Amino acid sequence: MIKNLVLSAAVGYNFQQIELFIKSLRKFYNEEICLIVDGKDENMISQIQRYDCKIIKTTVNKKEIQFKRYSTYLQFLEKEKYKNILLCDSRDIYFQKNPFECNSYSSINFFLEDLPIKNCPYNTNWLIKTYGNKEFNKISKKIILCSGTVLGTSQKIKEYLKLMIDTISKYKYKKKLKYFLTFRPDPEGRGCDQAHANFLVHNKLIDDFKVHKNSDGPIATVFYLKKITFDEKHRLINNNGEPYNVVHQYDKRWKEFSINLMEFEKKL
Repeated sequence: MIKNLVLSAAVGYNFQQIELFIKSLRKFYNEEICLIVDGKDENMISQIQRYDCKIIKTTVNKKEIQFKRYSTYLQFLEKEKYKNILLCDSRDIYFQKNPFECNSYSSINFFLEDLPIKNCPYNTNWLIKTYGNKEFNKISKKIILCSGTVLGTSQKIKEYLKLMIDTISKYKYKKKLKYFLTFRPDPEGRGCDQAHANFLVHNKLIDDFKVHKNSDGPIATVFYLKKITFDEKHRLINNNGEPYNVVHQYDKRWKEFSINLMEFEKKL
């Protein structure tokens, strides 16, 4: 039987930072999990393997993994066979259900936030300094699409990865000249893969996709989520009163999550 896969990266983290991710996922999901980790971090590797996870060892450092994980993911998937795949972050995600249990999924699925791109200084900066003002203006009124959670069939995920690798190679984040000439880091950031994901999807450069609203979809990205509501089991619920399968960026709204999440964790 061909299995589903949750594929993520944990380079630069310690196990405590991703413990909730793994424990909550294993509570609801018994298929494949694979994580990219620092090949020298034996403690992390041994801890992860306790939860029956596959390991991809890498020498890529934490400052580069955000972009380089796409080629690592693709290399791994070219050698393996899976049904559906969830690409996701690890440090700021936890699970309330099996991530693949949803009747409204298409062949590849993207998940929106709750704010237009132009109203977010981070996404505005990433897009302008990666693609320029002209391309930014084309999609600036679109709702932010979160690159930290993408779910689809194996075939469509590999297609998406190839597109991401290609655009990351072609379009570079442009530091201010004074930082470029002195090789100093730009204090405004070093770019983000989210710029590429928004460029690809909002320009419809990938076909047969579906975008899910933050308010009533299966995955919550809570940084800009307008309504934070929990049920009696301390699960974050959407506007339909259903628990989200996946909760992302909960650390950005910790005050509203702390009590409920601590109670939820007790049951893992």
